Amino acid sequence: MSAQAREVQVKTSKGETMGGYLALPEGDGPHPAVLVFMEIFGVNDHIQDVTRRVAQEGYVALAPDYFHRTGAGMQLAYDDAGMAAGMEQLNQLVADQMISDARDAIAYLRGRDDVLGDRLGAMGFCIGGHMAYLTACETDVVASAAYYGGGISAAEGPGGAVSTVTRTPKIGGKIHCYFGGKDALIPQQRVEEIRNALESSGIAHEVHVYSKADHGFHCDQRPTYHEASAKDAWRRTFELFGSTLRA
Repeated sequence: MSAQAREVQVKTSKGETMGGYLALPEGDGPHPAVLVFMEIFGVNDHIQDVTRRVAQEGYVALAPDYFHRTGAGMQLAYDDAGMAAGMEQLNQLVADQMISDARDAIAYLRGRDDVLGDRLGAMGFCIGGHMAYLTACETDVVASAAYYGGGISAAEGPGGAVSTVTRTPKIGGKIHCYFGGKDALIPQQRVEEIRNALESSGIAHEVHVYSKADHGFHCDQRPTYHEASAKDAWRRTFELFGSTLRA
């Protein structure tokens, strides 16, 4: 299944413009849809590739640029300069603005004739994994997949907000979380805090830790890419979306 893709502009509820990358599956639809949340490196070549791959699975896919307030259109490489620039953007994120952006991206998808508005999911990587978790807590997406979401169980959420993990009881759909066992950025203690929060809140969830994988294991442009873990997480993600967004 091929995918048509292009850059789009999303009008926000605040009257701003948020860029995004949209990929469409074959057929007129309507189709279920998935938000693809970027890493700190922006909606770069890799995230665009992931978005097209999601569309090839049969979903309308949108990767919103939630750096649009401070670094609109940034597409960074996986090198020291890209890391520094991305961290600068990361440190300017505010949870309420992230939630607003997620809701605006959802509204954009629901406004499309080719989207089934009650069949929306989210997935994301690194800070995008955090965004996927936050979106699961604060919107009505049916399913979410958070890949190595950093800072979810930190004492404070982005911009000094309440800790994102404390929002867990608000999750109304299903969620998967994927982590690397070798990921020093997300110690296993943090993973267990997330797992415990999901279990104690009675959320339909799966938490998978890939013992041989490091942070960024899904990105085939990073030295930490781990093919077996990436393929397994992708399979599980689309089993999740298949059982919820296509049910």
